[in-house]
Amino acid sequence: MKTYAMTLQLKDDPEVIEKYKEHHRHVWPEVERSLKAVGIVSMRIFLLGRRMFMHMETVDDFVADRDFPKYLDLDPKCREWDALMCQFQEKVPEAKDDEWWASMEMVYELN
Repeated sequence: MKTYAMTLQLKDDPEVIEKYKEHHRHVWPEVERSLKAVGIVSMRIFLLGRRMFMHMETVDDFVADRDFPKYLDLDPKCREWDALMCQFQEKVPEAKDDEWWASMEMVYELN
């Protein structure tokens, strides 16, 4: 199993943040099904202020740049969900030009 840690931020507006949280209390089943179909075993998103941290566990042969975007093509509702979520989000200043969710470096692991 592989682990990924990524960050993104929400727009600086309390109403936007609340709407985003409300949508995630009721994620569309087509989105969850498609994420699992591309190899994501579990996903958690944490929020502090407007900074989000996403923790994903995937199958061993999952490659984030290659496989994560595939979920968008599995069901038309996934593209709709992605477009909706992008309205609430913005890149973090540390993100690379080609990143939306910015990859985070693991600096410690307790085993």
